[in-house]
Amino acid sequence: MSKNKKSQKPKRNVSDVQNNTSDVSVENQNLENEVVAEQSQVSNSESAETVKEEVVENKDSKKKEKDNKDNKKNAKKKDKKEKGKLKRKAKETVSELKKVTWPTFGEVCKKTGVVLVVVIVFAVVIFGIDYCLGLLMGLLR
Repeated sequence: MSKNKKSQKPKRNVSDVQNNTSDVSVENQNLENEVVAEQSQVSNSESAETVKEEVVENKDSKKKEKDNKDNKKNAKKKDKKEKGKLKRKAKETVSELKKVTWPTFGEVCKKTGVVLVVVIVFAVVIFGIDYCLGLLMGLLR
């Protein structure tokens, strides 16, 4: 019984397949009819080949137009989504900034003073090392 369950495939409706292929088959029939009609009017083979090429070019141009329309629709949808994402991100950022505990003015002044003292100390040390190395270089010349 387990083999029968595995081997059974989901049945597809014939109408589903027909709906999916109906547009393509209608286009192909229209193009074939155009080619046949134009071939009957044209007597020599060179003209018939050019007519076929023109029909193929028309088909390609129709596909390109359809693709361009689809791309424009997708671009509009993306723009709307991006605007919504930007608004949501801005709201999230504001709400997170409200949760932050900010330091007081006194704390900021103390920490700024510590940073300035450390920078000045390192500047003096580096200046001293540079001065000493300069004197040594002068002795070597």
